[in-house]
Amino acid sequence: MPGSRDLPSWAAAMEAIDDTPASPSDGDTIGDVIARRYNRRDFVKGALGVTAATALFGPAALAAPKTACVAESEPGAFTPPSFAFDEIEAGADDNHHVAEGYDALVLLSWGDHLGKPKEDAPFEPLKQSGSEQRERFGYNNDYIAYFPIDGSSEHGLLCVNHEYAEATHMFPGVETLKDDKNRDSVDDDMVDVEMAALGVSVVEIKKLDGKWTVVYGSPLNRRITANEPMALDGPVANDEKALKRLRTKDDPDGRNLRGTVANCAGGKTPWGTYLAAEENFHYLFWTEKKDANGDPHIEGDHSDYPANYRRYQVPKRGTPWGRKYPRFNVDEEPNEPNRFGWIVEIDPYDKHSKPVKHTALGRFFHEGAETVLSKKNKAVVFTGDDAKSEYVYRFVSDGTYVDDASKKAENMKLLSAGTLSVARFNDDGTGEWVALTPQNCGGDRQSGDGWFCSQADILIDARLAADQVEATKMDRPEDVQPNEKTGRVYVMLTNNVERNASTVNRANPRANNRFGHVIEIIPDDADFGANRFTWDILVRCGDPDRVELGAYWNAATSKNSWFVSPDNATVDCQGRLWIATDQGRYWQQTMHADGLYALETHGIRRGTPRMFFRVPVGAELCGPCFTPDGETLFVAVQHPGADGMKGYCDGRTDSKFDCSKEASFDNPATRWPDFQENMPPRPSVVAITRTGGGKIGG
Repeated sequence: MPGSRDLPSWAAAMEAIDDTPASPSDGDTIGDVIARRYNRRDFVKGALGVTAATALFGPAALAAPKTACVAESEPGAFTPPSFAFDEIEAGADDNHHVAEGYDALVLLSWGDHLGKPKEDAPFEPLKQSGSEQRERFGYNNDYIAYFPIDGSSEHGLLCVNHEYAEATHMFPGVETLKDDKNRDSVDDDMVDVEMAALGVSVVEIKKLDGKWTVVYGSPLNRRITANEPMALDGPVANDEKALKRLRTKDDPDGRNLRGTVANCAGGKTPWGTYLAAEENFHYLFWTEKKDANGDPHIEGDHSDYPANYRRYQVPKRGTPWGRKYPRFNVDEEPNEPNRFGWIVEIDPYDKHSKPVKHTALGRFFHEGAETVLSKKNKAVVFTGDDAKSEYVYRFVSDGTYVDDASKKAENMKLLSAGTLSVARFNDDGTGEWVALTPQNCGGDRQSGDGWFCSQADILIDARLAADQVEATKMDRPEDVQPNEKTGRVYVMLTNNVERNASTVNRANPRANNRFGHVIEIIPDDADFGANRFTWDILVRCGDPDRVELGAYWNAATSKNSWFVSPDNATVDCQGRLWIATDQGRYWQQTMHADGLYALETHGIRRGTPRMFFRVPVGAELCGPCFTPDGETLFVAVQHPGADGMKGYCDGRTDSKFDCSKEASFDNPATRWPDFQENMPPRPSVVAITRTGGGKIGG
């Protein structure tokens, strides 16, 4: 596999990083467990027909579906209704597509001003500045959450993550970032734009005459960027020894952080706040120290904790931010990386509130932070560490949620203290959450062996702590989505391209696993706070007609509906699962653009997908999010025309695209969504509604 310096774009580099194992532990991979539990014959198409569904899940699996959003019912006894829409055709071209009978409106795009309508403040991509970008919608929108105003499903706030900047598609004259010469083409002004384009946008929106619009100039509209003041709380903030690892020249106290970056997925709390998950923060850190191959030198030169640097792949030297700002240069500020990789809580209803980084939830490459309540009303947060051979985590608060709007301030303290655990999947279909606590303390930090003496150190080095308890190493765990109506949890496992024939029995059921799978967790007593669970495979992704792939779908799966690389997920108000895909630069192996799929989880249709929305070529689908009434679906289309475009020469892209080269600002594969000659492709949020009204998906 090429090093990140050989890859043409940020997106491709991120794919390479996610594919690079950083976990040294010998714990079982999910592949080891699956291989022992199932034989190859069990995974062929049709394994979940009527007979199998009845045998596995009982006669209740064949219950008649319901047709509308339902009142709360006891988890474990609820069966979601089936979907009812005609799926779209799989394929790839330079536009988006939605199921018949639905309308897709581009609501927000990179560069849209949040204070003025587009006609009064048009986006001018050749005249960008950091100060101007701070007033505009950010780049590469990812996770979305909708917060009602006065309980309305037609008037609310959208909170949107902006995961990463990609200079090759944001600015002219930047063709690649593969080496220092090309990184030099990203000047200091571009760095300021990138830093302002990341973080979070909070935007008031309203439905007028049946059409969603942005409330420009709303006092609630807000941009939170890589320079936003942040508070720190939890065990690390209360441990003077651990705080030394977060102190910098600009912040000798260690509690006054700046900025949030690499915000991938996230979550929404029961008390009405937004959680932004910091993922691939390591890519933003610079060093002048390189090894013989020209790669960043990741050793003890920068830190008293070299095992931390190695385990988190710091510094990755992916952007030149550190050339202008010393805090992103580990040669100057070796502790700055420890200030990223957390879950950030934001109150969207209070524009002047300071975001809080919660150290109790651990530091790693957080994909998301989906939040529910246990039967004891504890806050429960599920999160995956998005890299190969990493882990699935769960946090359970010490405190108890109070269902009282006047107690919001008290509820916002729930994520400050609790138990962080990591999942272990057993061969017999059972599993447990293993708490990461300071037992067996006194290990060797330099080697990464053994335990740490304080909870704070465990949280800063959560990956190292998880290595010690023989947790199950997963194949790029991304969204971990609980379903409050059924009491089940779904783990998206995107892919693992590092597998080969000699390691398949050790690391994963499939060599060169580019397709991924979905695991279903059933907590004991349908309680998200239970420490034990059972698990099963819901689907194994890939083309079911290629038997050698071992894909695992319902027999009703069509040629248009199977998918690969599950990434984000959500559950609608009827308790049904929706999955977004991200094939990255590998999409040409399927020739299917990414999209959003409805996936049946119960009854005789269990394991049957249906394609609902397709993104433009080179894009991925992120952040599916419903209004409370289920009648609007928001999705984020990220990096349109960017991923894996070189060699795509069949004419279904912009007519001027030179397919012998990678796509870029100067060589766009599409100009979605504007399709104007003076406008590059722009990541955008799309609002989907049913023509004439009604619930999405039937």
